[in-house]
Amino acid sequence: MTLQRRHFLSLTAALAAMPAAARASTATDYPTRPVRLIVGSPPGSSPDVVARLIGQQLTQRLGQTFVIEDRDGAAGAVAAQTVARSPADGYTLLLVTASDVINPAVYQKLNLDFARDIAPVGSILSLPNLIAVQSSFPVRTLPEFIAAAKETPGKINIGTPGAGSPQFVSGQLFKIMADIDIVLVPYRGGPAAVTDALSGQVQGVIGTVLLLIDHVRSGALRALAVTGATRSKLLPDVPAAAEFVPGFVATQWIGVGAPKETSTPIVDTLNRQINAALGDARMQERLAGLGGTIVASSPAEFTKFISAETDKWARVVNFANGKSE
Repeated sequence: MTLQRRHFLSLTAALAAMPAAARASTATDYPTRPVRLIVGSPPGSSPDVVARLIGQQLTQRLGQTFVIEDRDGAAGAVAAQTVARSPADGYTLLLVTASDVINPAVYQKLNLDFARDIAPVGSILSLPNLIAVQSSFPVRTLPEFIAAAKETPGKINIGTPGAGSPQFVSGQLFKIMADIDIVLVPYRGGPAAVTDALSGQVQGVIGTVLLLIDHVRSGALRALAVTGATRSKLLPDVPAAAEFVPGFVATQWIGVGAPKETSTPIVDTLNRQINAALGDARMQERLAGLGGTIVASSPAEFTKFISAETDKWARVVNFANGKSE
């Protein structure tokens, strides 16, 4: 082979490798401009607070601003659709919540297939809900509540956020597993449900610990149980519902996702930095203040968890005949 031919072949090989090298360089340099983190909940909600905390950490760790955008609507579907339709370049991310995997079971006409359209990046937090009753309601414990529901089927009304919310389907699962007939009253949001519980329009409410804890501490509401697998550190005297209804666990969980075709190097970079942020002592303290449990994961572990949650809530909604247009 002549020197000229060898030079030509070397040059050709180098040129062929350039696109892959360029892609690797782009992923390595990520991010080079601000990143949007889209949240499907209103400002001040637990997901919004978590988004701002993790966005702050990622801004510090990756050197580019992570901008939080609240796109409330359709139980989080508006936010998920926004991200699914965005370029898969790592600059538009989704704050994933339990609502994202509940929605397909509740809404028949949903222009989104979460498993097809969103790539799980990593989990952040698991937040229990709280089952509470108005202070004048004559039950003091969860077993007493279950007994009262059995004695007066269909007479106890419990407020929740909308029919596709984690709180509403948590109530559906509780009804099934405790074998009771209570009426779940969906409201436009958690605060409206709390208002009616405080005034006695409904007998109780299922909401996040963050939403209800001040009312519990003031005595206006009586906490009966948290819906996580274990007790909440913020309310250590309040039992987990699973202590009386074995196997019952229903949490609001939060993580990060990206458009489906986002490159593996970018997903891995985000996952590594999210997990590093979750190891930060100050971050741990702030998240613990929300009443949750930090859950770090790999993209593969988060994918497996999402799949299990999707199947779980589809079974609950189908059993409860909870489909909606």
